[in-house]
Parts: sequence; structure tokens; C-alpha cells
Amino acid sequence: MNETFSFDPDRVAALETEAWRAYYDREWLKLLYCTERGCAEQFHIPFPTSLEAAYWATRGAIAFKPLDNDVPTALGACERYYELVRRYSGLEFDPASAAQAEVRYWEVHRRLSGAPDHRELVDTFADLHAVTFGIARARALESAELRTRAAILVDGITGRRSSDVDGDWMRLAAELRSCYRSLLAELRSNSS
Repeated sequence: MNETFSFDPDRVAALETEAWRAYYDREWLKLLYCTERGCAEQFHIPFPTSLEAAYWATRGAIAFKPLDNDVPTALGACERYYELVRRYSGLEFDPASAAQAEVRYWEVHRRLSGAPDHRELVDTFADLHAVTFGIARARALESAELRTRAAILVDGITGRRSSDVDGDWMRLAAELRSCYRSLLAELRSNSS
């Protein structure tokens, strides 16, 4: 890992929370905005390239959104996104592997929505975090478990099983803050 790579975990969590809301509400311009800010603030991609990266990430999400989704388009768009992330973040990873891990997370998350057992989603997030941030998979498990809890909350909200939608969005944001704090701690310990 690039020893200078860092990010504000609370800000990244806030942007991801808003991006998830925009995705499920199909507010594509808001999703693009939140993703652009995430590209700039988490991965240090300068404007206007951050907008290009956000376009590719959003394009992938839009291609995957319908039930009869276009996985090849989603995968190709994610790979373009991860190429830009690698170029500007200083992180060293294979963009194709990161894109595959990202789309795998989307597939598993969709399939397990409302399921009682989410171990496969934890594993999928651990793979994604390990591949992208260059940390051992075992060291990505805590952040993966926290991000899975956030995903379970969003499933409850979007599946209309939540009895406290606003409260669940707040809990989701807290889980993502903990996720990114854990990930940043692992990155720092990995570089020392």
C-alpha cells in the first residue's frame, strides 16, 4: 500500500450512505454526485477525472440495477472505474480483479436480501476490501462484517420490512462509519 494513502472514514461513510439511498431511489444524478465526491475524497482522484470515475461506477450500477441486468456492461464499467482508482490512489491492485469482486458483491447482496444467513456476503466484502486495499483477507473481515450489517439494514428498508426507516438509515450510517474506521486502521497497521 502507498504509505501516504488515507481518507476520512466518517466522510466516506456519509457519502456511501447517501449513494445507497440514491441508488435505491433511482436518483442517478445524486448517485453520480455522491460517487464523484467519494472518488475525490477517498481515492484522491482530481476533478474532472473524478467525474469520469463516478460515471463508470454509476454506469455499472445502472447496468446491474434491473432484475434482467447486464452483467458484462456492469463488469466493464467497474473495471474502468477501478483503473482510475488505481491510477490516482496509489493503491496497487488489479482493476479486473477488483471489478469482479465488486460485481460479485452486487450479485450476492441481491441474492441474499432478506435471507437469515449472510456469511457469503461477509466473505464477498472481505474479498473486495482485501483486493482493493491490499490487506490480508483475514484483516478485512471486521470491515466486511460491519458493511454486511449495513447491507442488511438497507435490505430491510428497501424490502419494506423496517419499522423505523429513518432510524435504520442512521444505524446504517453508523455501521459504515465503523466499517471504514476499521478499514483505515488496518491500512495504517499494514503500512507500518
